[in-house]
Amino acid sequence: MVSAVMSAAEPRAVRRRAWLTNANAWLLLLPAVVLLATFTHYPILATLYHSFFSLSRGGASEFVGLENYTYMLEDDVFWQVLRNNIVFAIATVPTSIALALLMAVWVDKKMAGRSFLRLAFFTPTVLPMIAVANIWLFFYTPNYGLLDQFLKSLGFAGHNWLGDPSTVMSCLAAMVVWKEAGFFMIFYLAALQTIPPELKEAAEVEGASRWYFFRRVTLPLLMPTTLFISINALINSFKLVDQLVIMTKGGPNNASSLLLYYIYEVAFTFQDTAFAATLTVTLIAILAAVALTKFVYLDRRIHYQ
Repeated sequence: MVSAVMSAAEPRAVRRRAWLTNANAWLLLLPAVVLLATFTHYPILATLYHSFFSLSRGGASEFVGLENYTYMLEDDVFWQVLRNNIVFAIATVPTSIALALLMAVWVDKKMAGRSFLRLAFFTPTVLPMIAVANIWLFFYTPNYGLLDQFLKSLGFAGHNWLGDPSTVMSCLAAMVVWKEAGFFMIFYLAALQTIPPELKEAAEVEGASRWYFFRRVTLPLLMPTTLFISINALINSFKLVDQLVIMTKGGPNNASSLLLYYIYEVAFTFQDTAFAATLTVTLIAILAAVALTKFVYLDRRIHYQ
């Protein structure tokens, strides 16, 4: 009789412990869930909802379906800033990654002044974006900037670097690479220090050159880090807005305007919040496609387990 009662009570005790464990887990997750829902998921859904309406500040909203999206596809400025963003990403992402890898390999060696070099490479990362923009304005200002002063010392004429459509995007790309390469270097440096030294010792015994070891061993082992950095660099290339406000305001003639700056301009200068919501949904869709490509396809191909 007693054993029967005890055997019947055991499943209840197990279920109670399982319920308490699950409840404790959900309570621990609750702050993060609330923050994500409040500041990420709800704004995304609200933006998607508003993109189907004709809505401006102080005006009445009217459901227009896909009219905003049709207008976006017919908007020449949208296609221009999207092309600008693609060109900007192509210019900055591979360059930042290559420079970050080069710096990481350099400062990973045992040499004098290694700590100073690491600090020097990483310093641009911690500078505020507004400060970075003003620093580079000091380089690019016509006639008075350091770049023009250097050219004049060599006998060349000055140039309006940010006012010329053929050079403005290159100038912005150089600034972004300078700021981001040191940040990405930290990830490569951490990854390099996880590579077992036994691999290098075995390669030296076999007579492999440094370049062969780097190409055949180091680079493949760094591919997960390279994927992580490339995705982040690509996302960052679509998030640039602060420097544009300070340096070019999208000019000349939208030659330096990028997608996020165009969204800012439409929302706060033209006061067209409905079209800004449509552009925001498009930007979110682009970034979501990049993230899905990483998690669904690329992760399975490059991680070595």
